[in-house]
Amino acid sequence: MKKPADRSILLGAHMSIAGGVHCAVERAESIGCTTMQMFVKNNNQWHGKKFTAEDISTYKKLLRESSIGPVVVHDTYLINLCAVNKEILQKSRDALKDELDRCEMLGVEYLNFHPGSHMGAGERDGIERIAESLNLIHALTAGYRVKSVIETTAGQGTAIGYRFEHLRQIIDLVEQRERMAVCVDTCHILAAGYDIVTETGYEQTFREFDSVIGLHHLVAFHVNDAKRERGSRVDRHEHIGKGTIGKAGFRLLMNDERFRVIPKILETPKGPEMKEDIKNMRVLKSLMEK
Repeated sequence: MKKPADRSILLGAHMSIAGGVHCAVERAESIGCTTMQMFVKNNNQWHGKKFTAEDISTYKKLLRESSIGPVVVHDTYLINLCAVNKEILQKSRDALKDELDRCEMLGVEYLNFHPGSHMGAGERDGIERIAESLNLIHALTAGYRVKSVIETTAGQGTAIGYRFEHLRQIIDLVEQRERMAVCVDTCHILAAGYDIVTETGYEQTFREFDSVIGLHHLVAFHVNDAKRERGSRVDRHEHIGKGTIGKAGFRLLMNDERFRVIPKILETPKGPEMKEDIKNMRVLKSLMEK
């Protein structure tokens, strides 16, 4: 009989939905995940195949029988909620609304999305347009239980979200504020300039997060090491312990009691057999003090 997964730590990875959304559950379960992330349609297309009743029931059944939860969905990469091109902006809004619909059908708790890139219009303009997009989308999805989870970014190009203040300003402009939550990507915040490697820097970073945004908004971590140095503003993920965060930074996170029950999800490169996920999860667990 398969040994049940240890749910004292919510640790998992982004899983492929090739073969159907239920296959993500099977893949995550097969390597001992206790949480996971997935897409709900092709991540490089605006439109996706509609779910059938069987798609939904099979997914829910497998999830119910698994050791996995909560589930985080990542939005498609095409979405830009502050696009200056009106056609792209409308497509982005329609796509995120569709993904909220899909999450609600599946009973997914969290839909993670990148704030967007202002494309030269300026950060203030971008922040206001993102909030406007969310207000329009939320109005069309009244009563939904799935949270809209905004992710910290590295600040590459004209991306918004590399400062905690950006996320606070967006949340403050959202009318249905109770629907908003935040995901911290470790690679992104290091690249944005936050120190999460030294004990002093780590404590200061999360004091600042709490002061600006509030720890009650934090619902997930993307646990990714970083290829580039702190403050590089370059988003390049590395395997755990192999980058500039290193084991020292992840040891601080893995032993922080405030975040013990918050999902920690890998987005590091891997092959079809997911050996890299298994190794990265093993490294993260090894850093936990007994």
